[in-house]
Amino acid sequence: MQSSGIIIKLSLVAALASALCGVCLQASSMHSGAHARTVATGTWGGEHVILEVSKKGAEVEFDCARGQVTRPMMLNKRGDFDLPGTFMPEHGGPVLRDEPASSHQARYSGHVNGGTMSLTVILEKEKLGPFTLTHNSQPLLRKCR
Repeated sequence: MQSSGIIIKLSLVAALASALCGVCLQASSMHSGAHARTVATGTWGGEHVILEVSKKGAEVEFDCARGQVTRPMMLNKRGDFDLPGTFMPEHGGPVLRDEPASSHQARYSGHVNGGTMSLTVILEKEKLGPFTLTHNSQPLLRKCR
């Protein structure tokens, strides 16, 4: 009789362990499915723009300006992004030592489809773009003179 009691207890322990493993696996797959996609890190180049994407955000350079995306470049389910950042116009010629930097708040929005990105920069009264960028491509910049 004692052996049948042990077998029943072992069966219950095995069933409980199996059920707990199933719950853990389900929670794990739900958690991993909740991860949002991000823009691929590295260089995205296009005509008049280069975007250097890192896990923390991005640095952007235009013909006559530069800027930053100040958050990780997360994509929604459709592959769109809309992120805060800064935009700093530049000018031709030397930069004076005491010249104040002119930084403006900006929104960087666009869409990623595979290795192609459309990018628009939205300033308070101005919209720049859309620009078309390609992942792992060099830009075609014409720096201001």
